[in-house]
Amino acid sequence: MIAQVTHPYNLQKALEQMISNKGNAGVDGIKTTQLKTLFPERKEQLLEAIRQGNYLPQPILGVEIPKGNGKTRLLGVPTTTDRVLQQAVSQVIAPLFEPEFSSNSFGFRPNKNARQAIGQARGYIHQGLNHIVDIDLKNFFDEVDHCLLLNLVYQKVKCKTTMRLIRKWLRVPILINGKLQKRRKGVPQGSPLSPLLSNILLHELDKEMTRRKLKFVRYADDFSIYCKSQNQAKATAQVIAKFLKTKLKLTVNTEKSGIRRPVNFTLLGFGFVPTYQKGSKNQYQLVVAEKAWKKLKERLKSISRKTAPVKLEERIAKIKEVQRGWLNYFRGTSIMGKLRDLDGWLRNRLRYCIWHDWKKPERKRKRKNLIRLGVDQDHAYAWSRTRKGGWAIAQSPILNTTITLKRLKQRGYQSLTEVYIELNPSLCEPPYTRPVRTVV
Repeated sequence: MIAQVTHPYNLQKALEQMISNKGNAGVDGIKTTQLKTLFPERKEQLLEAIRQGNYLPQPILGVEIPKGNGKTRLLGVPTTTDRVLQQAVSQVIAPLFEPEFSSNSFGFRPNKNARQAIGQARGYIHQGLNHIVDIDLKNFFDEVDHCLLLNLVYQKVKCKTTMRLIRKWLRVPILINGKLQKRRKGVPQGSPLSPLLSNILLHELDKEMTRRKLKFVRYADDFSIYCKSQNQAKATAQVIAKFLKTKLKLTVNTEKSGIRRPVNFTLLGFGFVPTYQKGSKNQYQLVVAEKAWKKLKERLKSISRKTAPVKLEERIAKIKEVQRGWLNYFRGTSIMGKLRDLDGWLRNRLRYCIWHDWKKPERKRKRKNLIRLGVDQDHAYAWSRTRKGGWAIAQSPILNTTITLKRLKQRGYQSLTEVYIELNPSLCEPPYTRPVRTVV
């Protein structure tokens, strides 16, 4: 198998995948943009070290990223060179496991995605399975047992050299705040192998749920089970929690787990709301969960922060990238009203950034720019010397009548509602074709 891993075609494919994935540099500081020139130079030396059994991966870099609840999640970022090798291994061993994975597992698999998981969950709810066992695993990626995982991998991967590589990547220390820490359990998030390894371990859970003829949906470590009654849901929750603890050595987070009804249940950023139409019992429509709205607003707020030393065009380009990805994910939901409100808020944030930039290098610049935008000299002088705060100015006629929606569009701005209609052509039908009051 190691011959397949180190085959030039497989390594080239892995290299191209890592370059397209981008991502941060590891402890060695080498970026993905440098891989195209540096990896071919080091390739022969790396392959010789692997063949001789002398290859040692570099420590992974610990990076904390914020979570929605105010806490942080620790990511382990391997060096870009190690990521290429891990991707090469993943490409070879994934086809061995993929055919056996459950059809109800949707995370990090070819031709599977989150929207399919949502559709499956909604189908179960429409069948009347309205008692949902929602289970959250406590620090799953940090608690994976190495011995158990390696035994499962060894059932398909008999190559000693490949197994040795995987074991080394699992046990490599992590660099946190300048200090190396040993790792004796867990799969580092940020590694190309971690999605596959997590699916290999949790496939044991899928097999147990299938054996018990349970209706379930799993996306990586996020899974839920759909039952007909409260008693069945309670019994199922107890049995699955016991299996996780005894067989997979994983702990259920009791604070975030429980038995939900559809209206109190969210899955992968979606919520479920009953339709309340005649003859539509157990029929639910998809809505965007409040947590997803909050996360989008935080990302837009970060991009449109006035103190960030970024040009307006760069801000707008980043906003476009975020909004298109978010709206494409949540396409098909009824969110036009909220999007209009968010559009008005975002435009005012951009006006605030422009007003803040006009303060430099002197106050005269504000007056000159206002005159250039069509304001007479007397009003331009008065407005340029206003004592109002920047956010109040952004929402006032001073900027609403000068930095108009038309002028923002000339700079490349595109509203959330326009992008959403573009991604959902059916929304061009009434009532959205009727004239809508423009929010400046």
